[in-house]
Amino acid sequence: MTALALAENETDAREYLTRQLMSDGFEVFAAASAREVLELAERAGPDLVLVDAALPDSSGLEVCRRLREGEPGRSWDRQVPLIMLGDDCADFVDRVRALERGCDDFVPRPFFYDELRARIRAVLRRALPSVPDRLEAGKLRVDRRTRCVTVGGERVSLAGREYELLVKLATEPARVFTKEELLRDVWGFRSLGQTRTIDSHASRLRRKLNAADGGGDYVVNVWGVGYKLVETL
Repeated sequence: MTALALAENETDAREYLTRQLMSDGFEVFAAASAREVLELAERAGPDLVLVDAALPDSSGLEVCRRLREGEPGRSWDRQVPLIMLGDDCADFVDRVRALERGCDDFVPRPFFYDELRARIRAVLRRALPSVPDRLEAGKLRVDRRTRCVTVGGERVSLAGREYELLVKLATEPARVFTKEELLRDVWGFRSLGQTRTIDSHASRLRRKLNAADGGGDYVVNVWGVGYKLVETL
């Protein structure tokens, strides 16, 4: 589950954002001050930090500076993706200053929650390590440049979502991806209400890969959790 640290000065806004983000599958660590969000960055190791431009004990710019520069005796990911939530009167100068201090994005108020969620996901995608053009697992080969999938040299024809699911699983073949991760990253769904969708695609993908391998064992269902491509490498 993707973890977010949220530093928001206004109680109502903090509770609203926490509620909406959690309903979209994020784990949220909420804070009301710069001190609290820096402690969360160190203790919880969030995947992304959302910080209000005006906190009671510091500015959002100062929080950004401290996160990026680090501090003696403290340890947090200095490269953690960071989005600043601007105030109502923010202008282009505020945006430029935030970006120059190391923010990955600046969202001025008022904003629509759906736009904020889209910006969060865009920043998280940019922060992911790049996927190589060629993926391998046993006899399986995936060439992302040509979208060619082969097993033991035999080409396998996959539908669009089957191919995207395979690419996701093939990035870490022996790792178990939760259904929540797969639904979010492959289908863009918010919740687990569409588990039949992933199960049916996984089943078809398994049949095609195993048939090409003459009875192999690809797309392993880990009951109650999710899927992995192979048992072991």
